[in-house]
Amino acid sequence: MKKVLLLAIIALTLLYCQSESKVTVIKLAHALDPSHSVHKAMVYMAERVKEKSGGKMRVDIYSSGQLGQERDLIELLQIGSLGMTKVSTAPLEAFVPEIQIFGIPYVFRDDQHRWNVLNSEIGKNLLLAGEKYFLRGMCYYDAGSRSFYTKDVPINTPSDLNGLKIRVMKSLTSFEMVKALGGSATPIPWGELYTALQQGVVDGAENNPPSFYLSRHYEVCKYYSLDEHTSIPDILIMSTKVWDRLSPIEQQWLQEAVDESVEYQKKLWKESTDESLSAVEEAGVQILRPDKQPFQDAVQQVHDSYKGTPIYDLIQEIQTIQ
Repeated sequence: MKKVLLLAIIALTLLYCQSESKVTVIKLAHALDPSHSVHKAMVYMAERVKEKSGGKMRVDIYSSGQLGQERDLIELLQIGSLGMTKVSTAPLEAFVPEIQIFGIPYVFRDDQHRWNVLNSEIGKNLLLAGEKYFLRGMCYYDAGSRSFYTKDVPINTPSDLNGLKIRVMKSLTSFEMVKALGGSATPIPWGELYTALQQGVVDGAENNPPSFYLSRHYEVCKYYSLDEHTSIPDILIMSTKVWDRLSPIEQQWLQEAVDESVEYQKKLWKESTDESLSAVEEAGVQILRPDKQPFQDAVQQVHDSYKGTPIYDLIQEIQTIQ
């Protein structure tokens, strides 16, 4: 009830798209730190919108969870009280079932294969799969690959995860992946994870290098095993209620600016990943590069569990893309 009341209050006070002296203003909120490459890309996008529109259109950005966490922001989009947000595909699974494909381990062969899929008709269809839930995907941002980091036990093989409590996002596919590898999946909010690691509530977690570094989790976890089990992109999504109120030229300005920000963010992400790995290694973290085949073999049961479903067909289709 409290959450519903909070959303109602925000809905009353937050205009999804307003006119200020004939300037169209779109509110964009997300939970990332301003130092994150995706935030910087969205700032770049906002600048391009202003330039393309000659100042007739503006995107105002609220970072660091000022207006709520990812699930809250998705719900605000659905009721049209917020214009845009950036979310990981994991929490989006609960709203758009098709999106769970990104949480299935080792769906992509490598980074190039992943971007080939995202830029294909498959990727475009997945972006628009949420429209029936009032959520329009605008683009994918690079979030690299997720790997395990632990406090006391280095992860060289799946058996090293046996008995370990691993923090995961609240995602069914994340649960099933860690279970298949022998670990115990434990959902914990991102903002509470540092303390949970310190206090031994969990033995480790999994994420990409920039997130591992920027969260300062490397201060607690001294082993980072680059098994790269999943490549879960970030998605910039927009309320269809807001999108539909924009004029065709406004939609064009916005989409063009979004597309340009994707290329900008890719460069930032590569730099951030390299810098993060170097920084955590200098801080005493042991970076491991295990053989991925045993991990791939261990999670084959996750792939097989989808047999007879559209998701399994999608997995097979993705494998045909070069």
